[in-house]
Amino acid sequence: MFEKVSRFIEKNKLIQKGSTIIVGVSGGPDSLALLHYLFHYQKDSSLIAAHVDHMFRGKESEEDLLYVKGFCETYQIPFESIQMDVTSYKKKHGLTSQVAAREVRYDFFNEVMRKHSADYLALGHHGDDQIETILMRLVRGSKGVGYAGMQVKRPFSRGSIIRPFLAVTRVDIEEYCKEWKLSPRHDPSNDLDDYTRNRFRHHVLPFLKQENPAVHEHFLQFNQYITEDNEVLDELTIEKMNKVMKRNEDNEIEIEIPSFLAMPKSLQRRGIQLILNYLYKELPPSLSAVHIDNLLTFLASNHPSGELHFPAGLRIVKSYASCTYTYSDCKEQLSPYRFQIDTPGLYKLEDGSEIKSQVWKNYPDSLVGNDCFVIDPDIVQLPIYVRTRKTGDKMRLKGMNGSKKVKDIFIDEKISRARRDLWPIVEDEQGRVLWLPGLKKSSYEATCKTKSHYVVLQYTKVLGGFKKNEAGY
Repeated sequence: MFEKVSRFIEKNKLIQKGSTIIVGVSGGPDSLALLHYLFHYQKDSSLIAAHVDHMFRGKESEEDLLYVKGFCETYQIPFESIQMDVTSYKKKHGLTSQVAAREVRYDFFNEVMRKHSADYLALGHHGDDQIETILMRLVRGSKGVGYAGMQVKRPFSRGSIIRPFLAVTRVDIEEYCKEWKLSPRHDPSNDLDDYTRNRFRHHVLPFLKQENPAVHEHFLQFNQYITEDNEVLDELTIEKMNKVMKRNEDNEIEIEIPSFLAMPKSLQRRGIQLILNYLYKELPPSLSAVHIDNLLTFLASNHPSGELHFPAGLRIVKSYASCTYTYSDCKEQLSPYRFQIDTPGLYKLEDGSEIKSQVWKNYPDSLVGNDCFVIDPDIVQLPIYVRTRKTGDKMRLKGMNGSKKVKDIFIDEKISRARRDLWPIVEDEQGRVLWLPGLKKSSYEATCKTKSHYVVLQYTKVLGGFKKNEAGY
């Protein structure tokens, strides 16, 4: 077992020399053997044992705590512990026993890691645990890399969680304990079929072991392949999603539906997951694969508008070719504004976009498109104002006779109702609409190229984007 674990640590670069490692120790065979192994074979590292008494079994679980504490005193390993009434915690937060215990446990591990400026949290999950985890997730459903089971190494707190025992089995660990005369504690709840994991452990795993005693090695390889494939797909998803992004803010994201639907279906699912991870920060337990399936159907439907409600107050609003993920009520977003542009400079707008005002001595032939507007001060009465729309707004479009309602322009350009109320409208001192930045120009734009100077306005739409560490897969 020593050789298997050592090779596994080296292959996956799990531990760097001189590291500080928090070891989660329940007192059972897996965690006790892990602490013992790291103490004897990772002498370049500093160890701190961390134990959580969930108080599920009264005096018996308290005796587990005292046992681990005594074990650590024998080996002179620093010991941290906490006693937490998880039964009360789960009732208060409406959680299952296992979810509540996990939350309490990892909160404590996070505190201990920060207290000791630790690099790693080492956990005693082994190869058989991995088989159970993967099968459970395949049965109940999961997302992305979740189907690969537990990660060998993943970010946590100020460092990483590592699982050095995934290369060995429960039998390997039991033999290790016998060889070193370790006397781990026994949790009688592991003997019951009350929990899903125990049913897999007692009824499914023996059958697989009978078919192939080394089945855990194939599941470990499966984990590696799925994880590596997901890393490539995650990078590709981020690249594609940053191209379909129209707007990215802390609590709101807008994407372009046609471009999104042009992506392969597998990247669409990952793209949605990327957005949800970004906005939720921590995914609510009630969020499931059904929500993502419903959203994909919603986006692909022929209806031009609609709305879905996701857990924790997230609203998904479809309007023409745009889809907005937001926590805000569209009615609450309305914040009319009007300000004056009278000097050169950069003016920030309510939606995060910007308008830059400059004075040019020559006509800017290099600037084309609807993201810029050139003003001849002899024709347009200064100063210039930027405001939100008003009822009855009209503008004389460049190259057309007569005027057109701004409302109709928004409809033609498929601008959602929520965004119309904040879209910048540029007008002159006389109230004539000169420009809808990014959409349309009026006939008042300068055409004479021989004037002594021009006022040049440039519109920048701030999009934002995803980074790799925001993916959260």
